[in-house]
Amino acid sequence: MKRVLVTGGAGFIGSHLCKQLVEQGHDVLCVDNLFTGNKKNIQALFDCYNFEFVRHDVTFPLYVEVDEIYNLACPASPVYYQHDPVQTLKTSVHGAINMLGLAKRVGAKILQASTSEVYGDPHVHPQPESYWGRVNPIGIRSCYDEGKRAAETLFADYRRQHNIDTRIIRIFNTYGPNMHPNDGRVVSNFIVQALANEDITIYGDGKQTRSFQYIDDLLAGMVAMMDNEDDFHGPVNIGNNTEFSMRELADEVLSLIPESKSKLVFKALPFDDPKQRKPDISLAKEKLDWEPTIPLRKGLEKTIEYFKSFNN
Repeated sequence: MKRVLVTGGAGFIGSHLCKQLVEQGHDVLCVDNLFTGNKKNIQALFDCYNFEFVRHDVTFPLYVEVDEIYNLACPASPVYYQHDPVQTLKTSVHGAINMLGLAKRVGAKILQASTSEVYGDPHVHPQPESYWGRVNPIGIRSCYDEGKRAAETLFADYRRQHNIDTRIIRIFNTYGPNMHPNDGRVVSNFIVQALANEDITIYGDGKQTRSFQYIDDLLAGMVAMMDNEDDFHGPVNIGNNTEFSMRELADEVLSLIPESKSKLVFKALPFDDPKQRKPDISLAKEKLDWEPTIPLRKGLEKTIEYFKSFNN
């Protein structure tokens, strides 16, 4: 049994990770300030002897004894991270400093949940880890993009300067149950709109692409990186390398909700919105023996079931 700290543990990804770690018998400390996280996501864990929840903001130090730290704390949806961009940047930077300081003090392994947004609007496609990205440092998305880039720098420097056992993963678009219906992400947007018979909003001409991975695939990659015994610290892309356009995604959602009367509506593309997103996962295959296994349609079916139950 390991003592595991999950920051952002009541969020979409964190709640699934907490559940998996609890089921594996680990002693799990879930930390979240509940800005975007929700206690409903972890409600079923409160009766577990090996689960504890603490309401805490990672921009302030935390003093606990743990063996591993998964640093997931940060709003990941534009709707939320643009609400208070200064606090978003603080969460990424101060949060990383505080969690790295904790890892240094107790000798814990620590994993940073970084993002494909570090690549910005890329000129290289698909994106390998060796690509340094094309990010606007002063745009409306910069608080998140540059915050995550700065956090990666801190993780690399703490490893070099203090010999901390750090790991960095770059998460590509992930979806599944426990997503917030109003978080503004494209998968939840399309599903919620289709279930409500509202117009499905596509920004731009619908040709811009993303690569969508189901939450279970992400968890497998995340844990594989934490458990990796080789001298490999990342960063490593964790994402599905099958690419879909926004129009294709909308059509797939509508095909799975045949009763929907929704129509497609096209609006202007937001500023700095990437045109393409697809991971090169060669490194994950080589170093972690990991690749995604759940196709988009199967994952969408499970996610639609969740949102139908959410609305009932």
